[in-house]
Amino acid sequence: MQRHFIKKNYRMENIELQPLFDNYHRRIAKISLKFKRYLYSQINWEARMIGIKGARGVGKTTMLLQHVLENYPDIDRTLYVSLDDLWFTTHSLLDLVDWANQHGISRLYLDEVHRYRLWSETLKNIYDNYPDMSIVYTSSSLLAMDNAKVDLSRRQTPYTLQGLSFREFLDFENVISIPTIPIETLLQGHVGIAMEIVKKTKITPLFENYLKYGYYPFFREAGEDFSSHLREIISVVIENDLPSVENISFDTVQKVKKLLMIVSESVPFEPNMSELWKQLSTNNELGLRMLYALDKAQILSLLTAKTKRYKYLFKPDKIFLNNPNLMYALCPVVNTGNMRETFFHNQMSVMNNVALPSKGDFLINDRFLFEVGGKNKSFDQIKDVEDSFLAVDETEVGFANRIPLWLFGLTY
Repeated sequence: MQRHFIKKNYRMENIELQPLFDNYHRRIAKISLKFKRYLYSQINWEARMIGIKGARGVGKTTMLLQHVLENYPDIDRTLYVSLDDLWFTTHSLLDLVDWANQHGISRLYLDEVHRYRLWSETLKNIYDNYPDMSIVYTSSSLLAMDNAKVDLSRRQTPYTLQGLSFREFLDFENVISIPTIPIETLLQGHVGIAMEIVKKTKITPLFENYLKYGYYPFFREAGEDFSSHLREIISVVIENDLPSVENISFDTVQKVKKLLMIVSESVPFEPNMSELWKQLSTNNELGLRMLYALDKAQILSLLTAKTKRYKYLFKPDKIFLNNPNLMYALCPVVNTGNMRETFFHNQMSVMNNVALPSKGDFLINDRFLFEVGGKNKSFDQIKDVEDSFLAVDETEVGFANRIPLWLFGLTY
């Protein structure tokens, strides 16, 4: 027997949108324009589709709402929604877009798009079928963004938001506002730059605080619970994000957790891969997939002598945790030397190419060679190398090619 289906002529009523607008209004009422992330001024906000990815808690939502507040005197001429809102369990994003189009709203800000089923296909349809509609969207699942079922590269302008730099932390805490300092400028003028800053504030205790909790802006709300909140974020990445994009079992999830603990206790970890895979009871292919997935998710950071290519996985030369805050959250005892290298690698990787050199600790932009250490660090290992420098901790102002470690947090 042949069945005939009649499509209901559904039209969304304004009253159905009330919960979304209420949430939007509550959120934007708390937004300040006083402090903006480094990425804010770099985004081409005129692009038709903008994708912003970044780890949980680095400030993507705040950045979206700041742009609304700064550009829409009448905030209801646009709309911000989070795709993890329960509203979307009974309503379609395409229905919302159609309503917005009919009511003269030509730009939508969509948060946490990875929480919406078939999100990449839906965004493609919006872009193709609503030529007057612009979309700015975010995702905290970096793995989901990198494994989208539909390639949006021809349609979108993508960006990645990192955590707070030390420079931003100082501004965020209302200590001092410092412009971004490119690496070349820093190397040439570090003495004058440092002297100007340290005469205005006590930099050492601020730097120590940053290393413990300053990378993620939510430290203000979390207070003493910061480390436990950060561990929860790591668990969400491993237990939810990773299985959603990789065909892995519960047993493999447990192996990923064990891998993270092995690395966190010995970072920067110089891996003996066969021994590591033996400890994890796994093979080289699955082990490398786990490592590179945690790197994409900004939990680990892999340092290699050659450029990383996620399509062709090869053994990393060193494995770091992504940033020092993760070290303090995961490690019972933080090794000072390892923490220094983790900070340097994390801060310098945002605006520069960082590789492992044949001698020394880090090679920046295929030119500048660095050794990282304490205030008594010597040039012995790199003394004969042109453009070589020491990044030294426990130092407020350096001299010649000895540069205070904290200054490398001002480069983004």
